[in-house]
Amino acid sequence: MTADAQRGSTPNNATFSLTDDATGNSTELPVITGSLGPSVIDVRSLYSATGRFTYDPGFTSTGSCESKITYIDGDEGILLHRGYPISELAENSDFLEVSYLLLYGELPSEKQKREFDDTITQHTMVHEQINYLFRGFRRDSHPMAVMIGVVGALAAFYHDTTDIQDPRQRMIASHRLIAKMPTIAAMAHKYAIGQPFVYPRNDLSYSENFLHMLFAVPCQDYEINPIQAKAMDRILILHADHEQNASTSTVRLAGSSGANPYACIAAGIATLWGPAHGGANEAVVLMLDEIGSVERIPECVARAKDKDDPFRLMGFGHRVYKNYDPRAKVLHKTCHEVLDDLGLDHEMFNIARELERIALEDEYFVERKLYPNVDFYSGIILKALGIPPHLFTVIFALARTVGWIAQWNEMIEDPHQKIGRPRQLYTGEKQRSYVPVGQRG
Repeated sequence: MTADAQRGSTPNNATFSLTDDATGNSTELPVITGSLGPSVIDVRSLYSATGRFTYDPGFTSTGSCESKITYIDGDEGILLHRGYPISELAENSDFLEVSYLLLYGELPSEKQKREFDDTITQHTMVHEQINYLFRGFRRDSHPMAVMIGVVGALAAFYHDTTDIQDPRQRMIASHRLIAKMPTIAAMAHKYAIGQPFVYPRNDLSYSENFLHMLFAVPCQDYEINPIQAKAMDRILILHADHEQNASTSTVRLAGSSGANPYACIAAGIATLWGPAHGGANEAVVLMLDEIGSVERIPECVARAKDKDDPFRLMGFGHRVYKNYDPRAKVLHKTCHEVLDDLGLDHEMFNIARELERIALEDEYFVERKLYPNVDFYSGIILKALGIPPHLFTVIFALARTVGWIAQWNEMIEDPHQKIGRPRQLYTGEKQRSYVPVGQRG
């Protein structure tokens, strides 16, 4: 059995033939089949055989790695983590169980689950000197900027886990990042609003502890609401990993150079900060604010249908999913549970409910499969929980950390892994001679 077959992919004896019209020469490229999804054409020998590279801006038609973690079929609306449908995990698991699954490939036994939960809980505090790092930031700094700085600085505090060739150090670093990310995220929020940091509590679950650190103050206890805590847990599960997106690819690319895990995750956070990637749920809330009232919905829907009008309804449709986003199905139910529990009769949420109804019934949206996506519902839930919109992407980063770590670990252990080095199609000036400054026209 070949190394490829052992790792889950199999050369299927098929080949893909390329013919150079200029020379008439043909090149045969092997085709490799995975366990699910389309086969891939192995172009690793293309340059040596033809002297040419492939050209694929954005790498949207390129398989950059082999992975056993997450599978997406956008046409069918399927998202699997290690083979398990996301709906089943969100309905039956908690975030740390899904984290264990992503990291280790299997759901934990009762004993493994208890030990993993305990390990993460014991790592939730951060080094006390990290508190002083926050004083170097302006109070009005965007919390994602703070997250990038603080997470990157963890390598200076936990340099005993930066040897990526040591499996034990990688494991400890993985546990530390999962455990400390909620603490750092909550600290970024508290610093921005001028409240004292709240230390983690080991008697609370992962999501309960995060909400406690966000909203508790020393002078008053914070009462955990189980419906809200469950909603937060589902949001974390549904954002935990999403295959080779921009931030995950960035983590893998940074890791391919041998960079330490804290630097790699900081790079992932920086990429997620981009509005085209991690800011969609915040954009949903801003859109609902812009619409302003239920009475304005027909006007705004008409504008959204007009291709010449720049106005767009955020939170509908998805670049990957051409069917209903499977994560949105879960959050649809959760969103209504939260709104009903809080008894919110706020204009924003009334607008959201009406937009949801239109998107599920209006022929224009149904024909184009512009269903409400995960960002639509998560934005509404987070707003209902009292979380400010500028913190939404931070929560996305907190959830995605485990996916980044799982992908980073898989990349390190991949015997075929090389330092990332994309090629380019050069369109600049050809070679020319230097002209002294006094002779330039």
